[in-house]
Amino acid sequence: MIMETYEEKIDWLFNQFPSYQKVGKVAYKSGIETMKAFDAALGHPHRRFRSIHVAGTNGKGSTSHMMAAGLAACGLKVGLYTSPHLLDFRERMKIVEGDTFRMVPKDFVEAFIDRWQPFFEENKPSFFEITTGMAFDFFADEQVDIAVIETGLGGRLDSTNIITPILSIITNIGLEHCEHLGYTLESVAGEKAGIIKSGVPVVVGESVPVTRAVFAEKAAANDSPLTFAVEAPPCLELQVADLDLPGDYQQRNLCTLSAAVGVLQDLAVRSSNILPERLRSGLDLDAFRAGVRETARRTGLRGRWETLREAVPADPAGHVAGRARILCDTGHNAHGLRWVAEQVDRISCDYDTVFFILGLAREKDIDAIAPMLPRNVQYIWTQASSPRALPVYALANAMADHGLPGQLSFSVSEALAMADEKATDKDLIFIGGSNFVVCEVL
Repeated sequence: MIMETYEEKIDWLFNQFPSYQKVGKVAYKSGIETMKAFDAALGHPHRRFRSIHVAGTNGKGSTSHMMAAGLAACGLKVGLYTSPHLLDFRERMKIVEGDTFRMVPKDFVEAFIDRWQPFFEENKPSFFEITTGMAFDFFADEQVDIAVIETGLGGRLDSTNIITPILSIITNIGLEHCEHLGYTLESVAGEKAGIIKSGVPVVVGESVPVTRAVFAEKAAANDSPLTFAVEAPPCLELQVADLDLPGDYQQRNLCTLSAAVGVLQDLAVRSSNILPERLRSGLDLDAFRAGVRETARRTGLRGRWETLREAVPADPAGHVAGRARILCDTGHNAHGLRWVAEQVDRISCDYDTVFFILGLAREKDIDAIAPMLPRNVQYIWTQASSPRALPVYALANAMADHGLPGQLSFSVSEALAMADEKATDKDLIFIGGSNFVVCEVL
């Protein structure tokens, strides 16, 4: 097949190798043997730069972006690989340098697809295996000092798990993607703990007794120094109020990040040559903190308790109606939505009415999510245009069974219009429940 434009090549990639983001669990490919073969064909590009590996049920994207922003502020050229993207495929692969970021260029993506199309057609890698190989090749080509690599799904069998990082981070454990990772916290923790490598320090953000035991056993078996973030002395001394990522849940991510920075400092004190040269004499914590404060601006991270519109006061003469503040967040499972719901509850007293627009993906556990949701809001149930979206009738019926009535809307834009028509400048409109929903409102 002859493809001439960037758009044609990206469309071919998405159509021939459907992503988990697009089609769900049918895109999941067990095992990493194809990834190993692809990595070998590429010449093992990940061996040409140092890396930090980040796994977890929630918070790994924010933590990865904050780490990248902080390291870049210390003078490093940082590669950042995350998923999924919201608006542009190239969001998955970024170079963060100084106080700016840039996405992988279109011409690099085009050339990569052209070069490796025969391999793709013969070996049938997954979409995520392709993007992981592309990211590693891009970072090697850019000669980054270090790369922050976020896992996709799980850890042990994740395509990214071919790397040997200088530090592993596991943010937290919740029940999600159970058909692939297991139906207990212990089994999910076991899969996430699969990123722990021999002798490589690991930081665990949140844990409960059953998962703590899993991490302790895995770390001991690999002779990997283990740090539980809640027990580590504070290093960064940052609060959510300091950040341009204002979600309450970021405080937990900051705790994890602080512990990780403490481990990096320890490595620097020991003058280990596994660290980039600029870190061997110790991290510049003032610069690191400055970088983290502006994570969204420095890395382009979006959809984390993001204000899309501030409230617009009504015209005193009554000629122009007031407009409500609009917020969105990509929290999409019970573990993540609990923090979103608690923050909505906390700030609801500042508004006359909160309009809560929610759409979910088909595979989400509504029985686990519904009890987490606030009761003092007006719900508008919706569905994104993605084939993975849960139909709004099914969502509304399931929520009604949990005592949560709401209006129905068959598109995100319609839901926002419905709320905007009713809301005043004294109200709040919140939109979330799915990356797809947030993507459409963005």
